[in-house]
Amino acid sequence: MTNCRIWIAASAGALILSGGVARAQKVVSQDTLQASQEPTGPPSESAAPAGQPADGYRHGAPPERYAVVPGTKFLVRLERDLNTKDLHRNQAFRVRTLEPLEAGSGIFLPSGAVILGHVSRVESAGMAGRAKVWLTFDEIQTRFGTLPIVAEVAGVPGDHSLRTGGVVEGVIQGKAGTEKDAAQAAAYGAAKGAFKGVKDKDKKEAAQGALMGALEAYLMEAGRGEELDLPQGSKLELELERSLYLLKE
Repeated sequence: MTNCRIWIAASAGALILSGGVARAQKVVSQDTLQASQEPTGPPSESAAPAGQPADGYRHGAPPERYAVVPGTKFLVRLERDLNTKDLHRNQAFRVRTLEPLEAGSGIFLPSGAVILGHVSRVESAGMAGRAKVWLTFDEIQTRFGTLPIVAEVAGVPGDHSLRTGGVVEGVIQGKAGTEKDAAQAAAYGAAKGAFKGVKDKDKKEAAQGALMGALEAYLMEAGRGEELDLPQGSKLELELERSLYLLKE
């Protein structure tokens, strides 16, 4: 009877031990399968993750899925001052994006990307009467590399000094002289022109001097504008002219 009990206990222990080994083998098999499914190295050719930041890879999808289309408008911030009095042609500048650039698939480039550009042309107020500047945007820097970009200035939000000039076909224009400024200049010119005639007590000469002085001052002031001044931190609204592909390939 005692031997029978010993045999039953031994059999039960062996059964429990074999069950534990089977469970352990199952856990190891599951861990091995999971580890084999985890990606290693470069991203695999799988479906691109929608609604996520671009990483520069296609993930097997067509490049059109990563295109930010022409006509897309977005805000940027100037990283330095731009003043037509001091600017010169080919002078470099940089801006930083203030909002994401999103492709149609939901892949996007996060805000904060730096765009490098240069001044392609500049006209000061003294030369053209109204200051103008042409800005060219060359490339945008991303976490996965530098991409070419073709865009132009579509607006200058919040800058009231540009309200009478603004942006025309990508050209930022300064404020032109006002009628009030011209009238004040004319009055000063008239007084200055009439001074000699009044001094000599010659009414005709005084009248002619006043007329010529007023006319000359009016024409000069009417064509004079203010220099275009965009301080560091100013916002520009840009518009893409060509597709921006969020790919490094």
